[in-house]
Amino acid sequence: MNVKRDRYFGRQYFFLVLFIVVWVALGMRLLSIQVLNDQYKRSSMVISIREEIEIPARGVIRDRHGVELVVNYPVYDLMVVAREVKPFDTLLLCRILDLDHLYVREYLQRQMRDPYLRVNRGVIARQLPIDQIGKFTEFQFRFPGFYVQERTMRRYPIGVAAHTLGYIGEVNQGVLDRDSYYVAGDYIGISGIERSYEGVLRGEKGLRKRLKDKFGRDQGPYLGGEEDIQARAGLDLYTTLDAGLQAYGEQLMEHKIGSVVALEPSTGEILALVTSPTYDPNLLSGRERAKNYHTLLNDTYRPLMNRALQAQYPPGSTFKMVNALISMQMNALRAETRYSCGGAFHMGRLTVRCHGHPGPTNLAQSIQFSCNTYYCYNFRDMLDRSNYPNTKAAFEVWRAHALSFGLGKRFNNDLPFGLAGNIPTSEFYDRYHGSGRWRALSIISLAIGQGEILTTPVQLANIAAVIANKGHYFNPHIVKSIGHPDSLNTAVRERFETTIDPHHFEPIIIGMRDVVLAGTARNAYIPGITVCGKTGTAQNPHGDNHSLFIAYAPMENPQIAIAVIVENAGYGSTWASPIASLMIEKYLTGEVKREALENRILNSKLIKR
Repeated sequence: MNVKRDRYFGRQYFFLVLFIVVWVALGMRLLSIQVLNDQYKRSSMVISIREEIEIPARGVIRDRHGVELVVNYPVYDLMVVAREVKPFDTLLLCRILDLDHLYVREYLQRQMRDPYLRVNRGVIARQLPIDQIGKFTEFQFRFPGFYVQERTMRRYPIGVAAHTLGYIGEVNQGVLDRDSYYVAGDYIGISGIERSYEGVLRGEKGLRKRLKDKFGRDQGPYLGGEEDIQARAGLDLYTTLDAGLQAYGEQLMEHKIGSVVALEPSTGEILALVTSPTYDPNLLSGRERAKNYHTLLNDTYRPLMNRALQAQYPPGSTFKMVNALISMQMNALRAETRYSCGGAFHMGRLTVRCHGHPGPTNLAQSIQFSCNTYYCYNFRDMLDRSNYPNTKAAFEVWRAHALSFGLGKRFNNDLPFGLAGNIPTSEFYDRYHGSGRWRALSIISLAIGQGEILTTPVQLANIAAVIANKGHYFNPHIVKSIGHPDSLNTAVRERFETTIDPHHFEPIIIGMRDVVLAGTARNAYIPGITVCGKTGTAQNPHGDNHSLFIAYAPMENPQIAIAVIVENAGYGSTWASPIASLMIEKYLTGEVKREALENRILNSKLIKR
């Protein structure tokens, strides 16, 4: 009995010691929690961890010289997570933020009915002024589930190039469905550069996890910010635009309908992209954007249309150089070739009128005096009297050469929403006239840039660049560098060769020079600068003809190529050529000395606004 009692007596001591150790450990833990560490005291006040999205600032957009074209300014949106909302003083919220009571109630009811919206942030009020945000912050603890998010909106310091720069707007459901980066309430580039370079400009969102107490008050970063993700601002863009030249072009085109495209032949960089009528890009930024957009959309002059990229015109006589170059390449024309002109091209019952000029003309003179007859005869010889089996075979070669100038297709560049123009196909004429039943005379209007040929202003400017470069061009583009002014945007700076041998360009250049010196565009003459140009008049079945002019300068070292179209303005020499020459003078010399010509253009109102 004594041995057994001793054995149980030892076990009692063991459990007693174990009990004492456990209680000492618990006591020390309670001391640490309640006295030495306030983490659990803070946690007792916290009821949620809120993830706050940090919206990065969009990249700034500048011109080729660093002038700011698009900058940011801060705005504040009121966000709400419906499931976190507790009963609150609706009238107080509406009074602070100038909101409608019924709107707030209906918005929250709509959020609660949708399972997705109920648990995700929604924007209940946008772009609130800083004074209202200050008042809201003072009373924020009374509005659980509501919080303020800062974002940036766009501002345009000099208010030019609205169509090129584009604008931003709230994402729609289509964007949300195809791109997980965006959530409801985010903004995205809608048009122009803002759209083309959205992925570069938008940056990367950040994420902050914040501890909130039961009153919605901020209790600091969760885990000291260890799980936060820093937002990365968007990259800046340096465009090819010359802000001064762009602004001057918009002034010259005021109260006119049309466009101006100027580019650098040696690089394809667009110096100015003017479309008129235009608008102040600041109208499509801020709280009045929707209202202003509706007004612009309903304007009968269609100021939202980017005519430089989306308007298509017959090139008229500006296409004669292309036809001459193709004909020389097809061995159907030489610089010395002469045709007589008696005021019109007559062939059977067909008549194509011309205007009075000296003759017979050689190739350079045909450009100088813009002889329709010359090009009708040559077009017939090129298609019907060449060494090709038939007219259709010759036409296919003609078309392939025309396409090599960048016509009939969109440029693969950073200009969104551009149209392709049209270089007609032989299949089209087979359907229209019947297979094997058409000849050059059936499509003679193509000889003078009419008929089914359509071009955009940027394509016309590129034709001038091709001639300036004697056979090649660089993809016309609008962004010079990304992130740093010295980092060339090589993705869109691509060189293309036409199918025309360089030596064929010499008589064309001489003819274009003489157009300005003693031809159809003498008002484009600039003292001290040799300008090579060509006028054109595009037929318009809906009204007065369009005034066209393409040019480049200087002749010896081309630095600018340009196309100008003024709709419903008559001959190219009346409006388009003086506008182009003023732009050239402004760009090459920095000032315009021909004040009388400048004042005539600036003060002319071809449309009433």
